[in-house]
Amino acid sequence: MSTEAHRQVQRRTHRGGRGHDPTFYPVEKKMGEDSLQTWIVELLRPLIERWYIELGRPRFVGADQFIYYRQFDPSKVVAPDVYVLPGVPPGRRVRSWKVWETGIAPSFALEVVSSEDPYKDYVDAPARYRELGVKELVIFDPDWDKGRDRVRWQRYRRLKTRGFVRVETTNVDRIHARVLGCWLRVIGAGEEARLRLATGPEGEALFPTAAEAERAAKEAERAAKEAALERVAALEAQLASAAGATGREAAPEDEPGALVEGDR
Repeated sequence: MSTEAHRQVQRRTHRGGRGHDPTFYPVEKKMGEDSLQTWIVELLRPLIERWYIELGRPRFVGADQFIYYRQFDPSKVVAPDVYVLPGVPPGRRVRSWKVWETGIAPSFALEVVSSEDPYKDYVDAPARYRELGVKELVIFDPDWDKGRDRVRWQRYRRLKTRGFVRVETTNVDRIHARVLGCWLRVIGAGEEARLRLATGPEGEALFPTAAEAERAAKEAERAAKEAALERVAALEAQLASAAGATGREAAPEDEPGALVEGDR
């Protein structure tokens, strides 16, 4: 369909006031993805989901779905590497997200800079997320040290007086994500680089993965059992010691030479 024909369809749809939308909105990418991006996302997305559950505020945390933010215009789209939908419960099936259908835009989004086209995430992404209406955007560049004009972390926020602006850039290993209420921290380097959540005033404590939490729970259970067995053993030793002391105190009554009833 030509551009002019597409506009005519839009005008007819608007004039008719009908709910039908003839626009085609794709639901998947037709391009490959850097494996490092995939590994980072596979670890981070479930961590953020568990983090919100631990806070008692479960919500949908998605990855790589198309998010359309202007009806009748499929070019107005982003596909965050990780994003959070406030008010949407986890476990919901999302093929693509259309903001105008629910009125809900992501509160948080993370972009991992592409090795193929790094400047897309530096220049194009902030403008699109500004239009989308996201509250906070964090851009992580795993190859930040390969260019003088690149930076490891960028953080954008929507401010009341200034709009959607970049509020922080840093090359340290962590950055505080205000919407998440915790830190994003780089663990490892190069191809081993991964993103984790961290807590504490300076992000010093890593939030555990599900596997780490399970191992910690099993270790705590084992330690509790060992401590209980040690307490039982100590109590048994005390009882045995008390019984021995009682026997020693009763011994003089049975000493040789002591008179009994039949000897008188």
